[in-house]
Amino acid sequence: MRTGAIVPAGLLVLCGCAVGPNYARPSAPVPPAFKEPPPPGQRPEDWKAAEPGDHAARGKWWEIFGDPDLDALEQQVEEANQDLARAEAAYRAARAVARGARADLFPTVTGSVAVTRAHGSGRASAASPASGGTGQSATTTVYQVPFDLSWEADVFGRIRRNLEANVAGAQASAADLEAVRLSLHAELAADWFQLHGLDAEKQLLDTEVAGDTRALQLTRNRHDQGVVSGVDVAQAETQLETTRVQATDAQIARAQLEHAIAILVGQPPAGLSIPPAPIGHTPPAIPLELPSELLERRPDVAAAERQVAAANAQVGVATAAFFPRFLLSASAGFQSGTLAGLFSLPNRFWSIGPSIVETLFTGGKRRAAVEQARASYDVAVAEYRQGVLGAFQEVEDGLAATRILAEEADQEAVAVAAAERLLALARNRYQGGITTYLEVVTAQNAALANERAAVDLLTRRMTASVGLVKALGGGWDASTLPARGAVLSRGGARTAAHGPDDER
Repeated sequence: MRTGAIVPAGLLVLCGCAVGPNYARPSAPVPPAFKEPPPPGQRPEDWKAAEPGDHAARGKWWEIFGDPDLDALEQQVEEANQDLARAEAAYRAARAVARGARADLFPTVTGSVAVTRAHGSGRASAASPASGGTGQSATTTVYQVPFDLSWEADVFGRIRRNLEANVAGAQASAADLEAVRLSLHAELAADWFQLHGLDAEKQLLDTEVAGDTRALQLTRNRHDQGVVSGVDVAQAETQLETTRVQATDAQIARAQLEHAIAILVGQPPAGLSIPPAPIGHTPPAIPLELPSELLERRPDVAAAERQVAAANAQVGVATAAFFPRFLLSASAGFQSGTLAGLFSLPNRFWSIGPSIVETLFTGGKRRAAVEQARASYDVAVAEYRQGVLGAFQEVEDGLAATRILAEEADQEAVAVAAAERLLALARNRYQGGITTYLEVVTAQNAALANERAAVDLLTRRMTASVGLVKALGGGWDASTLPARGAVLSRGGARTAAHGPDDER
């Protein structure tokens, strides 16, 4: 018994090292500043992410647009979106895998109850000295209640490296969940502004249809009075019907956007109707962070970094295959030929003993496994660095879009004012009999085109603002990733603690 206690104690002393490389976050190209300058007059206090709560690990960044109806729909994404539910279930599964990997650190104990009935032949009994040479057959019954224990001493860190890999994988799954959440909220906001941009365009076209209807009636009256020819009437009719077609055609895209929004909030298209309303907002000011902080604010970048950590740990798992495994097995229980005295002290039995298992030859399989693990690590590092570059590209694209579209909107406002003056002059000239209705039609088309362009620019500016907020990571931060303890706990899937770096 003393020897059996000393052996596992000695193995525990050996469990202090883990083969394979220790993890260090790979370097990534980070510029000192963004290429695009921030918008003039921007203040940091114009926008600030909400503090993360117990049930929301990110800020409600969509509230910067000041639209209560949008806020209500964004909340429904949290409650009913199926893509988000799927990502959350995947995270729970990853946590369960990590807890399963941790269980390998502990002994496995099994228990059973067995009854064995055996019959020996007379000849065999006669040949056995124990039988007394009687030659008579014997039937025996043996009752057993054994308990078996098996445990692997993680001397070279194979189990710990595997646990490390699974914890990092679960943290990557948590970051993937937040990336899906951010993408869904951004998609809903973009669809919302595109839909109301179409409402503004439809309102503009309806107003134009009403004006063209009045113009057509006036032209018909002038034709009946012999002031204008039938050509002017035909031109007025053509202008009216063309505008009606454009107003009708805008309803197709609006219906599709409304259906897309319904799916995002977890409803069938028939279950959601959004009243028409033009965009009543202007793009908000979105302050920038330092480029280095972008790596902490992007959940997709955080997921890629955690995948690198998992791949690094797998190198250790593969390396541990070159070293022996230290196993401890033990068995104890009761065994008796009668059920009545089964649990009496004389019927007990036990055994304990360590073993060392070493694979002597695999034909290069272990070395190939290490090379594969190192190559997978290099793949993960390349994907992480590419993700960082892509993140900076998205931010620069968003900054360029917001700046250029703002300049374009100012220029378009001048064009709209000029087109309206031209239309007023053309109508006055036509009513004075100086020109034909063709000049009015030309001026109307120019004015309508510029007004629609102004509406389209406003819509693009709003969606570009949404894209920029998404590129900056919304209100998310890597510090809200679940720590090792949160991953391995049996608490809720949204438990957040310290960042992933605190676990190494």
